[in-house]
Amino acid sequence: MAKPDENAGADVALPADAVQEIVRAKLLLESPHLAARLADLLGGPIEALIGAVGDKNAARVHKLTQKALDQALSAALKTLNVSAAVAPSPRLHMAAASAAGAAGGAFGWAALAIELPISTSIILRSIADIARGEGERLDDPEVRMQCLSVLALGGTSHADDAAETGYFATRAALASAVSQAASYLASEAALASRSAPALVRLVAMIAERFGVQVSAKIAATAVPVIGAVTGGAINSIFMDHFQCIARGHFMIRRLERLWGTVAVRAEMEKQSG
Repeated sequence: MAKPDENAGADVALPADAVQEIVRAKLLLESPHLAARLADLLGGPIEALIGAVGDKNAARVHKLTQKALDQALSAALKTLNVSAAVAPSPRLHMAAASAAGAAGGAFGWAALAIELPISTSIILRSIADIARGEGERLDDPEVRMQCLSVLALGGTSHADDAAETGYFATRAALASAVSQAASYLASEAALASRSAPALVRLVAMIAERFGVQVSAKIAATAVPVIGAVTGGAINSIFMDHFQCIARGHFMIRRLERLWGTVAVRAEMEKQSG
């Protein structure tokens, strides 16, 4: 079968293996919300605690989230490994994130201010590993911004309504900011600055959604449980959540390159029907 162009229509007949991958990607992108997984770990609901974190500590959460994203953005601009020869290593990144969480989990806000930026940068490196494994080029500014945007695909915004929380809706909401940030990096790479308006706008949009996940992590860390539930276990769930989103996202992007955006989206919607 000849490969269609990226704007091919929804009537393209996708092969069975592509359909199977779309089903898998859909399952990854719709994996249980972070709060639900943390509730399973802790043995009870934490929604009320998440609400309390957001209501009483909004400024702190914003500050922690911004610091974490600033460090992640710095990694995206400068230090992501672009080698195509390095195989993805999700377990290595999981272990690193778990260790960071275990080291800081027992010491409250002060430790989180140090631990969260470290964990977020480790998560970004794992996302980049997954992207490279799906055929993306990490020396492409657009791909680097796509890696960063996965931190937003894993959560919602406080301003979202039910129609704006799906995968494609969130991608569409971020698309212009991702494109503008990537264009800036491509044209001004030697002078790239985290304070550039295009980058500031993208980080602000990501922070609105990533902050919801940070609130869930903070709430889980604050639960006074007895036993083996640690900051390391919480961080493992945090990492796995974004690894799942990254695998689904970059699988869909690879399939879109092969079969066209319209056809892949149509099949994804068919699977939801």
